Amino acid sequence: MSSSHRGPVGIEDLPRFDCLIDARSPAEFALDHIPGAINCPVLDDEERRIVGTLYKQQGAFEARRVGGAMVAANLARHLQSEQFKDQPIGWKPLVYCWRGGLRSGSMVQWLRLVGWDAQQLAGGYKRFRQHVMETLDQRCPALPLRVVCGATGSAKTQLLQALARQGAQVLDLEGLACHKGSMLGDLPDQAQPSQKAFDTALYEALAGLNLSQPVYIEAESRKIGRITLPSALLERMRASPCIELRASEAARLEFLLRDYAYLGADGAGLAHILDRLRPSHGHETVNRWQDWARSATLAPLFAELMRSHYDPHYARSQAANFQQWPQRQVLEAQALLPQDIEALAHQLRSTSQAPGTA
Repeated sequence: MSSSHRGPVGIEDLPRFDCLIDARSPAEFALDHIPGAINCPVLDDEERRIVGTLYKQQGAFEARRVGGAMVAANLARHLQSEQFKDQPIGWKPLVYCWRGGLRSGSMVQWLRLVGWDAQQLAGGYKRFRQHVMETLDQRCPALPLRVVCGATGSAKTQLLQALARQGAQVLDLEGLACHKGSMLGDLPDQAQPSQKAFDTALYEALAGLNLSQPVYIEAESRKIGRITLPSALLERMRASPCIELRASEAARLEFLLRDYAYLGADGAGLAHILDRLRPSHGHETVNRWQDWARSATLAPLFAELMRSHYDPHYARSQAANFQQWPQRQVLEAQALLPQDIEALAHQLRSTSQAPGTA
């Protein structure tokens, strides 16, 4: 059958192609894209704005007349680029845009004229996005989760990382969200992904899991920074077996001072974040905390935040949020240095229960 007579292909056909091309603008691509795609926009961000304005102000004909010239120029440039010029005659690219419409269709036509077996993704990125959310809803309830709980500063994330190094399956939500999950969780010089990009990264992570083996995950609230967890995952987490990592206040404080040392470099920024606590802790307390923040005096600041803010919340929330909290497995940590965390991971792997049906 001639390639020109083929209809658009579905998500399930992605592995059949040699290259996945995202024909949307760079801004759309940066927000989220199908994993493995390369961005070859038929209209850049400014061109897309111009065409959209023409469509609203002068109608479809003028928008297509101007936009068509832009598309032709961009496609010519792509055909001369390193990504295209040396491809063999048997090369099979799959192209998508927002909804599988004019942008990807125009690129497919040009690539077919060259002689390549180019195809168009049915429904474009919008259909992929629907597929991601459907898959998360279907897969999350079947995850054999083991939820690692613990008060602030108990090195839960580092325990997950040690488990991963030792070969256990880990779902690192904070890693995917680029955030530590707390009020002070913004990472230095690293922005969080968009919600759509997080969902896509989670979709990819779940695809690689063996559901016959435990999957370790850190206890999280509904939001990690500005990222919202899928309801199906949150419900599964709250119904799953729990592991409580316990450490002394001294060990936790020592860990926090290492793990959040970078906060001392921006005392004004830290003081600004602490201002959010005035309604719950009062002006006098927050003023004291802000003075410590501005002078990078982190030890007493973190100690009081643990005792007055984080620990009371932790004590209230665990039993309320996790159905199997009374039956939790307890892991005692004498210290939280790297070697201690590796030993805790080994201990947990050797004593963890087999996957259950919760």
